[in-house]
Amino acid sequence: MFNCLRLSSCIARNGTNKFGVFKTLSPARSFVSNSLLVKSNGGGFTFRDTTKNSLLTIGRTIRTPISRYCTKSSSPEKGTKSVGYWLLGCSGMVFVAVVLGGVTRLTESGLSMVTWKLLGEKMPRTDAEWREEFDRYQQFPEFKLKNQDMTLQEFKLIWFMEYGHRMWGRAIGAFYAIPALYFWTRGYFNKAMKIRVLAFGALIGAQGLMGWYMVKSGLEDRFHQESDVPRVSQYRLASHLGFAFVLYSLFLWSALDKLLPAQKLVGQIPAATFRFKGLAHATKAAVFFTALSGAFVAGLDAGLIYNSFPKMADRWIPSDILALSPTLRNFTENPTTVQFDHRVLGTATLTLITGMFLISRRRMLPPRAYKAATAVAAMGWMQVALGITTLLTYVPVPLAASHQSGSLILLSLAIWLTHELKLVKRLPK
Repeated sequence: MFNCLRLSSCIARNGTNKFGVFKTLSPARSFVSNSLLVKSNGGGFTFRDTTKNSLLTIGRTIRTPISRYCTKSSSPEKGTKSVGYWLLGCSGMVFVAVVLGGVTRLTESGLSMVTWKLLGEKMPRTDAEWREEFDRYQQFPEFKLKNQDMTLQEFKLIWFMEYGHRMWGRAIGAFYAIPALYFWTRGYFNKAMKIRVLAFGALIGAQGLMGWYMVKSGLEDRFHQESDVPRVSQYRLASHLGFAFVLYSLFLWSALDKLLPAQKLVGQIPAATFRFKGLAHATKAAVFFTALSGAFVAGLDAGLIYNSFPKMADRWIPSDILALSPTLRNFTENPTTVQFDHRVLGTATLTLITGMFLISRRRMLPPRAYKAATAVAAMGWMQVALGITTLLTYVPVPLAASHQSGSLILLSLAIWLTHELKLVKRLPK
């Protein structure tokens, strides 16, 4: 591959013929900064280098002489594909962790393990060990206030669900750290990538600590009201999910950098294309915040009330939407308000996605960006349909898990779209 230097100064606007030879050349412009066209024949062109008083002739086979005025592009970064597939694998593992976490929450399994160890808890093997584990669980609010009739066999089911989620999280750490160490020591990372790798590792560690911090909120002795239900803090749940989404997004973006580099537009880029890039990023942000609002819905079990659509109990705005005081508490602690907000955000995001898709048809974009915009629109409509169906059917686990997974798929496609627009930049004046 060649990056031709100042080639545009000698090519007229009408380009080249089918043989790759210049159709017309402007005699007033130079081939390079110190060369002038001195002769034009049917078979080729002759340029004089004014500094060296030497001639250069270019004929129909343009490749050989033009190489004198081109530089070879730098070779690809070492191990680009290997690093890309590793990053893609990490993002895939985080995706599975989000799904497992959602199922764990939906099956109310998250408070079954009341201890946390960095390298993993020992799985009970004998009946005596299982009885000891069950006895520990019985000392905490969930059993005392909600699961007093639970049998040992029922306890094993929810324990295994939480155990699988935790061990998958530790597997992510190993899958990340071991290849990262290998790639680092073999010189596969440049300086920028080394910074990313350290940031990824810190986020993985923070995610694990946030997971335990979240679980602890459901084990505390703070459920004293008659209507209290032992559950984790919705704030910590949203933070835990938010960390996972950020980590997944960064892994996916970095993998795309390595495996599917963004396409570059050639020529004058219209101002409308830059505005569309901003719209695409706004759409991605809307998808992220709508998904994050879903964490509050899950944390408060807000999907189990007002199971009708589009109205909520025959009202567009439910009567208890501001039942708590002060007013701001309603947006994060009132199940009615939380569900209402999620509905509004979902509808607004779908409107934004649809508008983005329609506008994309009229803009000059990189070729793959059109496909990405179409995929975002299709998934956006599917995600809203899943959400409505989940609500109307009183949140069955398979549908609810699919809805949560759909939010991450939609975010993935929005990331792909913005990544395809990565090289759409204004030229310096």
